[in-house]
Amino acid sequence: MSATRPVGIDTLLERVREGLDRVEAEEAHSAAQAGEALLVDIRYAALRERDGLIPGALVVERNELEWRLDPQGSHRAPEATSHDLRVVVVCNEGYASSLAAVSLHQLGLHRATDLVGGFQAWKAAGLPVTA
Repeated sequence: MSATRPVGIDTLLERVREGLDRVEAEEAHSAAQAGEALLVDIRYAALRERDGLIPGALVVERNELEWRLDPQGSHRAPEATSHDLRVVVVCNEGYASSLAAVSLHQLGLHRATDLVGGFQAWKAAGLPVTA
């Protein structure tokens, strides 16, 4: 067995993001409105309660993400219809969502990506938020 050389989180993020077609808030909003993307909010409950929700986004706790979005999984959400589904993962600031999107790629959701800047970028862009 060969040992792999450890990398820091900044290097890891840089590497995984190379394989993602990350989207800005306006693009994510337009794609969701057109039915071309499923927004998936993985923020924990305290952040959702504090800052609000993106209308129409599927809320899935990060620790359940793979089980809920695997189209072949027994615990999938009704929205998890196909490996071709365009998923835009939303975290608070756009870091954890990159890692989550790569995890979805490993399940075969090849169009999964994340929102640059996360929920905070969505809110800063003046896009819809509900309490």
